[in-house]
Amino acid sequence: MSDLRELPRHSTNRRRSPALLIIGIAVVVVVALVATLAIVLTRGDSPEPGGAGARADGSTTAAERLAWGQPNRVDEFDAGLGPDWNVYDGVGHGGNGRRSPDAFSTSGGVLTVTGDGEGTTGGMGWGSGQKYGRWEARVKAPVGDPTYSALVLLWPDAENWPVGGEIDFMELTDPTRQSAKIFVHFGENDLKVESAVAVDATQWHNWAVEWTPDYIAAYLDGKEWYRVTDKAVQPPGPMHLTIQLDWFPEGDGQVKTSSMQVDWVKQYPL
Repeated sequence: MSDLRELPRHSTNRRRSPALLIIGIAVVVVVALVATLAIVLTRGDSPEPGGAGARADGSTTAAERLAWGQPNRVDEFDAGLGPDWNVYDGVGHGGNGRRSPDAFSTSGGVLTVTGDGEGTTGGMGWGSGQKYGRWEARVKAPVGDPTYSALVLLWPDAENWPVGGEIDFMELTDPTRQSAKIFVHFGENDLKVESAVAVDATQWHNWAVEWTPDYIAAYLDGKEWYRVTDKAVQPPGPMHLTIQLDWFPEGDGQVKTSSMQVDWVKQYPL
């Protein structure tokens, strides 16, 4: 009688199952790693809905995030002031101090406007503008004197203020430059609506305004922070970009020299 016995038919499967289990786990792990790597590679600077994703260094623009397309006017101040600028030379804002072309300088592709201790400062308009559109500027302003306000705004081509309106979409009235305001002026009695946003404006930031027949919106580093839809505030005619460092004297105290800097400005059609 033979001592050989037939092994159970499933015993071979029993010995192989741990190996199969290990192989299966390895495959799952590899697939998971590949999927994770694919996500990381594609997410890096992936855009949020509506345009490019926000970057922490303040370099995100409304134009790229909202896909405004190509600008129809640009000045990056690489070769001094462009030919379209109308640099003011005369009495300052509200009759205070003086606006002088000498207040402006350019170096390394950056425009600087400086206001001195006597109230001599600068302002300039960017030629003829457009009715409706978008404008954006990259700006910073060091801590300044309480009497100096740094502004980027839209001003009526017709020079018919206050009826022609005014949109101050970046006004730094806080001398520490830790907040900014928007003022939308309208009507023959210079009525206005306003709001404010917290920001360290001593650092570079991108300030934009979008003017449509239905609303006026303001953006900071590509993110909307203000919108008004009241048709009563709409300017009646074309507007152009203006850069100003305005002086609002207070008493007889000593005035500290103050400044603002602009890296570039861009205008877009609607």
